[in-house]
Amino acid sequence: MNEISSIIKEKSPLIFAEIQKAKSVLLHCHPSPDPDSVGSALALKSALEQMGKKATVIKGDSQIPRAFLHFPGANEIVEKNYFETDLSQFDLFIILDSGGISMVSVKGEIKFPETLNTIVIDHHSSNTGFAKLNLIDTSSPATSFILFQLFKEWNVKINHDIALNLFMGMYTDTGGFKYPPCDYRILEAATECSKIAPDYTKSLFLMENSQSKEFVYFQAIALGSLETFCNDSIAISAVSYDELQSKNISKEVIGGNEIANILKSVIGWNVGILMTETEKGKVRVNFRSRDGEKYDVSQVAKALGGGGHRAAAGVCILGTIDEAKKMVVEKIKSLYNL
Repeated sequence: MNEISSIIKEKSPLIFAEIQKAKSVLLHCHPSPDPDSVGSALALKSALEQMGKKATVIKGDSQIPRAFLHFPGANEIVEKNYFETDLSQFDLFIILDSGGISMVSVKGEIKFPETLNTIVIDHHSSNTGFAKLNLIDTSSPATSFILFQLFKEWNVKINHDIALNLFMGMYTDTGGFKYPPCDYRILEAATECSKIAPDYTKSLFLMENSQSKEFVYFQAIALGSLETFCNDSIAISAVSYDELQSKNISKEVIGGNEIANILKSVIGWNVGILMTETEKGKVRVNFRSRDGEKYDVSQVAKALGGGGHRAAAGVCILGTIDEAKKMVVEKIKSLYNL
């Protein structure tokens, strides 16, 4: 791996210097964590421990999905969110894969103690930088790829566990190396990781085949609720809290990305959307776009208080399913002139 992003070249020594000053580092997984969130946190924990630092990963607001529990080091994730954590025990908080401060926690207003140094390492275009030091590389398709480059700069030994965690993040956040800005650089990085951790195929199998029957029930309800809007160009599936309760479907088994991806796979349905009322009056919205340049769903999500990428974004809306549908459709109409 010879090519390092210019912004990573610039920020790498600054981040390394802050790490060297720290004794105890806090890491977290963002709400409804994906493999890039979990894998990045676990990989950085291992790298920090190589440097002689004490590093702790907290689960954040959500349970770690069963499909990710086999990731190396997942058994060491602490079952606490940001507000349950004694921040006085840490002098540095490195915030990974979080496009905004709400991705630290949605359980309250985030205020960092003055004694806690903060660093953001992220790739979301919605991130305006909310830490004391920010590395936001929107040219990277995954936070795990940013870490791969940082580890090269810092001469971190990428061992089996680090390689596997980075690979899982890079593979999933690119949709299996399908989504832009995926290019040869991340393929080279993934290839190197696959050589170090050749059992990555087993890890992929476990991740993709660890679903519960409740997850299948959820998919059935979601697809059965399908509606289209804006002259049949926007497809929305919605699942209410009561429907979740009727099948004993917990928040931990809900997979929004798969449904939204199915919807946007249909020719003519330019944006696929899944709405899930995870709690009474709280609707999680997943957006997927067939063409992120023409239909930039990050702008829709951002306008509603969320964020993400051009082709994949999300937001949490307070209100009912019907209210969320109205808000989303109206915002799409105004932004896309539909």
